Amino acid sequence: MTREAYDTSRRLRENIEQVVFGKSEVVQMLVVALLAGEHILLEDVPGVGKTLAAKALAHSIDGKFNRLQFTPDLLPSDITGSMVYRSDRREFEFHPGPIFANVVLADEINRAPPRTQSALLEAMSEGSVSIDGVTHPLPQPFIVVATQNPFEFEGTYALPESQLDRFLLRTSIGYAPRRWEREVLVTHRSGEPVNQLPAVASLQAIRDAQERVREVVFEDSLINYLLDIIEATRTHSEFEYGVSTRGALSFYRGCQARALSESRDFVTPDDIKSLAVATLAHRVVHDSLFQGPTRHLVEKQIASILEQVEVPL
Repeated sequence: MTREAYDTSRRLRENIEQVVFGKSEVVQMLVVALLAGEHILLEDVPGVGKTLAAKALAHSIDGKFNRLQFTPDLLPSDITGSMVYRSDRREFEFHPGPIFANVVLADEINRAPPRTQSALLEAMSEGSVSIDGVTHPLPQPFIVVATQNPFEFEGTYALPESQLDRFLLRTSIGYAPRRWEREVLVTHRSGEPVNQLPAVASLQAIRDAQERVREVVFEDSLINYLLDIIEATRTHSEFEYGVSTRGALSFYRGCQARALSESRDFVTPDDIKSLAVATLAHRVVHDSLFQGPTRHLVEKQIASILEQVEVPL
């Protein structure tokens, strides 16, 4: 079963890389978030392939995919669904919203106000949606791939801290190197290649792989190493507050998922170090939060923590 989980991870990565060129690290993070059963936020300037990467992941899975385009007038019920009165039955009936899918692309999530963004909170945390006191489970597996433009761009809202904490990873796509940008131009001559991307993993295969992730060995010395990093974010002189226990658990699970994506059944220090910035930087609040954008500063400080914390032998 473990070998099948390795194969599922490999097929997903290879399939996505057929259309997401020169971004193997981003592709791996997409797969890691899926295997960990958590969510990922892609933050970058418009037009660098955020939506493409999300669609490539969705097309690689034999499940249901919905895209939500976030706008200032989007309502919470537009995401979760609502109760609709059926006159023929004289009763209300629940109509599921687009959140009821295996892969949900929340495109430009910071274009909507916080009230609408918060409609995703229960779905991302519990895998369910509550409407009028009734809880409706979401399909499994379930992953939200959100994209956002930097909040200094006009017409955007900063995501609340509670929302950010629901994302396992936050990463950027970046501009493609010239070689791969040329490949994009060539392959898009006759259409959108991602629309022809085949599904290479069944929903059951993804669920099985997620179960295998929880069996990946995490040695005590590495658990202590991970906790040392978490503690360093809480005592850092320039952080208002550090990473929560929920963030530590997400970090733990992400490291297990990365190990499996590398065809290993045990975590190494490299798994921890490679995910630390993408997992932790959006979970701390810098003292200069209200003085302007601090994302890159915080990421540098998390990287500095990694250099200071001793790696177990």
